[in-house]
Amino acid sequence: MKKIKFTDYNSSMGTLIDVQHPLDYQKDPTPQSINIYSDKLILDHHKYLDKGKKYYIVCRKGFLSKKVVSTLEYFGYDVTQVIR
Repeated sequence: MKKIKFTDYNSSMGTLIDVQHPLDYQKDPTPQSINIYSDKLILDHHKYLDKGKKYYIVCRKGFLSKKVVSTLEYFGYDVTQVIR
């Protein structure tokens, strides 16, 4: 599993997706990110993601993002966990 620090991320690298619950995201959004809840992203990955693009996955504490990155890697996506 690939990991980077949030301070090392820039938007030219790929899309930053915050996988927190939408209510938590509203309280504490990750700058430069879009919000797609983890369960929704895993279940409907084909709807949100393109296997030819890079994605950076973040959450507040790292647990959800680790789960999402592991699952999406299994499905063949180029994903990296971002440690906030």
